Amino acid sequence: MAGSAKRIRRIAAVLFAGAATIVMPSQAWSAGAAYAVDTAEVSEPGSCKVESWASAASNHDFFAALSPTCVMELYRPVELSVQLNRARADEDWTTGATPKLKTKLIPSGIGSWGLAVATGASFDLTSRENTGAFAYLPATLRLSENARINLNGGWQWDRIADRHYLLYGAGFDLRTSDNVWTLTGEVFGLGGMADVSSVTQPRFQVGVRFRPIDRFNIDVIYGRNLTGENANWITVATVIRFAPAGQ
Repeated sequence: MAGSAKRIRRIAAVLFAGAATIVMPSQAWSAGAAYAVDTAEVSEPGSCKVESWASAASNHDFFAALSPTCVMELYRPVELSVQLNRARADEDWTTGATPKLKTKLIPSGIGSWGLAVATGASFDLTSRENTGAFAYLPATLRLSENARINLNGGWQWDRIADRHYLLYGAGFDLRTSDNVWTLTGEVFGLGGMADVSSVTQPRFQVGVRFRPIDRFNIDVIYGRNLTGENANWITVATVIRFAPAGQ
């Protein structure tokens, strides 16, 4: 049982940020980086960014990721990303990759919901096997130019344990009028049956973003229970954006 629990922890470390890679529109704004709750926003074709973050837990677990993302015109704007991560659970290290596609279905506006659809898969590069897949709908309600609510709902499959879960998340973003500071809070997790109960415990994060220039920001985030092990996490994240050619 102990070996099985440890393996589930390793899988969770590979999967836990599988839904966290988001495009940062050049004019709009988005949580992005290490935040797990996605938005309905997709940038214009040609926009790219590179997100990176490192998370350390009070139980000595560790997670680091690099996620390049670009938007291409494939009959409609489609966000293409791949998250590459390195994680430690107990004394075991894993390396993972999570490719993802996202496209907008309904544009968001002040007082109206926007909707997108996203799907992807997770791979453990250490064992060279597919560890799962996911699909979900991110919805965004803009309350004003400086405040919004994000909701996520969907499905996630743990291939190793052959378990299917409800994927859920809810969050908010509040920013200053000059877009220099942003406060983000979120609750997210998996619903369903699990071999280890902590896999389905709710998780949350709250963070502050400093964006001194449009193309760069840095976040400091406090999280609880990120990989389901009742630990406190501190994350430092950065985003570097690249505008479409000619801008």
